[in-house]
Amino acid sequence: MVSLKLKPTANTLRTQKFVRMSSLFLAMSCMVMLPVPTLAQEEDKVIGTIGGSPISTSDLDIVIAELGDQLGQVPPDQKRIAAMLALIDIKLLAKKAQEDDFGQDEAFKKRVEFLRERELHNALFQDQVVETVSEEDVRARYDKEVASTPAENELKASHILVETEEEAVAIIAQLDDGADFGELAKEKSTGPSGPNGGELGYFTKGRMVPEFEAAVFALDVGSYTKEPVKTQFGFHVIRSDDLRPVQPPAFEQVQEQVRSVVLRERYFELLQSLRGAADIQIEDPSYKEAYDAAISGAIAQQ
Repeated sequence: MVSLKLKPTANTLRTQKFVRMSSLFLAMSCMVMLPVPTLAQEEDKVIGTIGGSPISTSDLDIVIAELGDQLGQVPPDQKRIAAMLALIDIKLLAKKAQEDDFGQDEAFKKRVEFLRERELHNALFQDQVVETVSEEDVRARYDKEVASTPAENELKASHILVETEEEAVAIIAQLDDGADFGELAKEKSTGPSGPNGGELGYFTKGRMVPEFEAAVFALDVGSYTKEPVKTQFGFHVIRSDDLRPVQPPAFEQVQEQVRSVVLRERYFELLQSLRGAADIQIEDPSYKEAYDAAISGAIAQQ
């Protein structure tokens, strides 16, 4: 059983325009696009001590922010209690680890340094990227890239798919004699749309294989192909059922995608300025090639 391979809809394609990036930099963006959690805005106060060291409400805020997923099932009114218990456990084990001389090896020290630098990275990203993108910035980008996109025509069609040209010719003859297209599709089509009368729904240009697309968009609404249309799937008899304009997606539909694009661009602008001032030397040839390619690709897509 074969079927036409549909590509994304017009609205989806417009949305995807904003999120196409190299896989490497998309992965990087996914890591840094996570906003730094906003901590509770209440007065910081000491709620107790452990080994003489104070435990404050701001300490609990950090625990809740960092262990958000693990505390997800805890009722809201119990989260601070759970955070306090978790913090006490962490501090007790950390103190024992220090007493037992854990964490002195280079691998552990490198991990701690990486975590410190990641937190600094995220804090700077929040301050110099996230906080600089306003609602007006997002709306302006939408107006420039999406709202100004001309409306496309979206076509609704049906088809009957058979294995041989002779079968398709015979079906066209039956249609010429007044046979019902939907009933013939149910009876003869080998495609998955056959039981539904051959209906393919609405689609825009670029979603169907080229031969099918050229034939169907050349038809007047209500007419069918007078010659079999050959594609990699077999031979088609195609009918145009309806034609309607498709407007660009509303701002609310793509607001977050557009915001992500603006954030990425601000992030890469910041990185580009820092890279330009840094002395970055990649000695290993294969890593250098990959780094240069990734940087060039990111710049090209800005």
